[in-house]
Amino acid sequence: MSEPTVHEYRALLTQALGAPTDADTAGPDFRTLFTPSSHRVALDPDVTVVRGFRGTGKTCWAKALTDPELRRVAADAYMMPRLKRTEVRTGFGTDRSNDPAFPDTRTIRGLVAAGVQPDELWSAVILNVLGTPEVRQLPNWTERVRWTRENFEAYGDALHRADRETREKKETLVLLFDGLEHLHTDRRQADLLLSGLFQLALELRLTTGTLRAKIFVRPDMYDSAPKAFADASKLGANATNLSWSRENLYGLLFHQLGNYDGSEAKKFREATGEWRAEGDGRYLPPVALLADQKRQEEVFISLAGPFMGKDRRKGHTYTWIPNHLQDGKAQVSPRTWLSSLGKAARLTGERWAGHPVPLHYDAISESLSTASAVRVAELKDDLGWAALAVEQLEGNQVPMEATTVHYAWHVGSLASKVRALLESEKGGSGPHNIDDPVALLKELDDLGVVTRRGTDTVDLPDIYRLAFDISRRGGVPRMPV
Repeated sequence: MSEPTVHEYRALLTQALGAPTDADTAGPDFRTLFTPSSHRVALDPDVTVVRGFRGTGKTCWAKALTDPELRRVAADAYMMPRLKRTEVRTGFGTDRSNDPAFPDTRTIRGLVAAGVQPDELWSAVILNVLGTPEVRQLPNWTERVRWTRENFEAYGDALHRADRETREKKETLVLLFDGLEHLHTDRRQADLLLSGLFQLALELRLTTGTLRAKIFVRPDMYDSAPKAFADASKLGANATNLSWSRENLYGLLFHQLGNYDGSEAKKFREATGEWRAEGDGRYLPPVALLADQKRQEEVFISLAGPFMGKDRRKGHTYTWIPNHLQDGKAQVSPRTWLSSLGKAARLTGERWAGHPVPLHYDAISESLSTASAVRVAELKDDLGWAALAVEQLEGNQVPMEATTVHYAWHVGSLASKVRALLESEKGGSGPHNIDDPVALLKELDDLGVVTRRGTDTVDLPDIYRLAFDISRRGGVPRMPV
């Protein structure tokens, strides 16, 4: 079969990348599940805490682990046969479509308001997830927590019984927790709830042989949750981070292109090396496409050309795109990465159809605004207060003085707006100190929403700046989305 034409490549990029999806509503599937090398440790049943910001793959992996077929794909990809002998049950998450064994966020907030302690709540959840009959049959979570409190010996008995049954089957049982940024709008309460969960997760590891917890959590939430319980240091020893290197991002792109269902994808595979057929329409890219920067750049140049203009003065496409999509922690969300390239393909087809390569450099530049909109939508879901804080800076130019930021927040009544948002129970957990602008700015820096130049100057990564209509002298301009 011949090399794909420019139009076939452009069609493949447009169709395979499609519109951006939300991991909470669209899960991974057999063909497109990508297994970056850096995520292997995160799937180990013995790793208790998996830290990652929104868009790094927490919910994707949480869904994949609960799906036996996808768990098998991961087990084979990472040469981790133990995963095939692992059962995964959800102890908390955002998906409540299948009779969940855990309370929703509104119920949790009500229980906390009624004086329920974190260890009581999570003990009841674990008993329910384990299928303890006395707990499962109760009509509501108030009764389940009360029964767990009054029958304190039942908790240890249930763990021992489940551990014995799992050991007899020569398996591991993982209790999975995700979406924890929605536990409670009050950050102090969220921290306490997380602390209680961490403590029980550690107890599972230390007191049973086959029962494990796996907790997907934002890094800032992990850091701020109190860890004043015994052996807390062992929790950090069993933690890892989800991150995406440049090679991982390009590997993801090529994997999606090669696993699309169509003749263009077949031509792409044949033009880029020896892909390995896994059956049922799933193909694995050659190792060079996953890990060799030189080979990746060669292939990407066939899609986007070498430069972000007519010559090298505007930058090289291979490095320019991820550099402009990264946040203040130098991380790129794979969702915004793919949505940006998909948008660039559509724009090229609409405006520069005769361009000699599938992606026009001006279309790539304009697509950053779409990627920024996707990223900011994620920010509003998880950290609504942070989005409100940056919105107050609209119309300004970065870099700007920290005092300018503080003044904009004061004039815009940021504190009252954040309180109103938290009372509406939208936008995830709040900041640690609503009324302290210095603390707020530091927290935004810790989250990678802003960056600091010295102690007095504030900058904003393009991935957030563009959607908030904040300019930068000589920077990428904002385009209509």
